[in-house]
Amino acid sequence: MNDKSKEELIGILLNRAISNLIVRDSLEKRLKSGRKLKIKFGIDPTAPDIHLGHTVPLLKLRQFQNLGHQAILIIGDFTARIGDPTGRIESRKPLSESEVRKNMENYLKQVARVIDIKKTKIHYNSEWFNKMTARGFLELTDKATVQQVTKRKDFQKRIKEDTDITANEIIYPLLQGYDSVMIKADVEIGGEDQLLNLLMGRRIQRAYKMPEQDILTTWLIEGTDGVKKMSKSFGNYIGITEKPSVMFGKVMSVPDSLIIKYFKALTAVADSDINKFEIELNSKKTNPRDIKAKLAYEIVKIYHDESDAKK
Repeated sequence: MNDKSKEELIGILLNRAISNLIVRDSLEKRLKSGRKLKIKFGIDPTAPDIHLGHTVPLLKLRQFQNLGHQAILIIGDFTARIGDPTGRIESRKPLSESEVRKNMENYLKQVARVIDIKKTKIHYNSEWFNKMTARGFLELTDKATVQQVTKRKDFQKRIKEDTDITANEIIYPLLQGYDSVMIKADVEIGGEDQLLNLLMGRRIQRAYKMPEQDILTTWLIEGTDGVKKMSKSFGNYIGITEKPSVMFGKVMSVPDSLIIKYFKALTAVADSDINKFEIELNSKKTNPRDIKAKLAYEIVKIYHDESDAKK
């Protein structure tokens, strides 16, 4: 890869579909240093399928891979039994080991449609948490205060409404942060709703006398209704294993206002082409349906193949 191509890839990585970069200067220097970085992305298998909203940070992970960095996928088979409290207005029902195992079955197959799974290191966080002693657990919980953890909006809302918060939910961000310690992460990727959990990773690394990871958070994507975050529970999702015709049809049903956002967050289409599409949409000389068809084509091509997309 020549210097120009590398610079272009770094530009896309740091500027497209990004909501937070902490610390940008640090990450830019690391990317230009030539050192191979450890890039962490964690998934709790709390559901069996992945939709397009889940792929935004995964596509960032692939961009790091394209630049020669080491992708590390953390499958939260231990933490999934607690459940991430982010955005929850009530405690999540704990999952059994068998439920977690069942959800995990197709996860890696689906993730492999986005990232280069053969070049990805995969860890299950039960590897270290199942071996953690009571002493080790107490050392970890001593690294943060209850006040720090409960400052988050979702917890504050539940406290105000006198809705229960379990002790498990309070320690969840510490457990996620400890994953970063165990793999010595240089960078962690997550959706923008994960920012507080990722910041806890920096705090936990610092407490264990380790260099702090940089953080990159990505946009949350609205679903086919154009209003709510893409989610199976809202029925506005586009699954990555859906049939090409279904996937194409669902993308075509997305409001016109999301066309450019979807191009930037969900495809590898060049910025120059996306800018042209945006100009055409704003000029109102082109039917938005024609540009949306190009978008649907690009998305289907990623998860199926070009012949399916053309059909």
